Amino acid sequence: MNLSFFDQFMSPSLLGIPLIALAIITPWLMLPTPTHRWLNNRLMTLQSWFINQFTSQLMQPINLGGHKWAMLLTALMLFLISMNLLGLLPYTFTPTTQLSLNMAFALPLWLTTVLIGMFNQPTIALSHLLPEGTPTPLIPILIIIETISLFIRPLALGVRLTANLTAGHLLMQLIATAAFTLTNMMPTVALLTSTILLMLTILEVAVAMIQAYVFILLLSLYLQENI
Repeated sequence: MNLSFFDQFMSPSLLGIPLIALAIITPWLMLPTPTHRWLNNRLMTLQSWFINQFTSQLMQPINLGGHKWAMLLTALMLFLISMNLLGLLPYTFTPTTQLSLNMAFALPLWLTTVLIGMFNQPTIALSHLLPEGTPTPLIPILIIIETISLFIRPLALGVRLTANLTAGHLLMQLIATAAFTLTNMMPTVALLTSTILLMLTILEVAVAMIQAYVFILLLSLYLQENI
């Protein structure tokens, strides 16, 4: 029974072909394409308003040199939100629960920000490894600690997103199984459990959006340090 709880995190396949590619392109097919009309429908207007508000808030503390990343970060934000929310539907697969997929986004983007900092302002980029006013005996230790923390950043990005979504999905399935099992034996307890499940589902919707935002926000902070 315990193994079946983790079956939802296995990449589904059809005739030996992994369906994760189909799940990844699904958000792109669902988002409406902007048109050249003067007036759009409500969905297009809401989507444009959300994208403009998010992009302006994300790029506000970043220098002008980092505004080139606006389209990339906004597209990644929409992708992660769509993937996280679609994974909450019954009988669906959430690709963002796979650490390999999250690391495929986190590692190259983090490495790019580091390389940009080393290329544009190497002195400032290296100064992050040693805080100002550090006593001389502590310099080697602090350099090692800051270097380790620098290389842990992409791992923290990927693991944070994976762990939060995985824990939420497991908890929802455990509570749903308990509610289904208790329906015949203790209907009152089953009803209470179903209420908790409904509240947890609402919480998971918020977590799905917040974790996507945190992922992009941390990337923008890393970019801000190196621009």
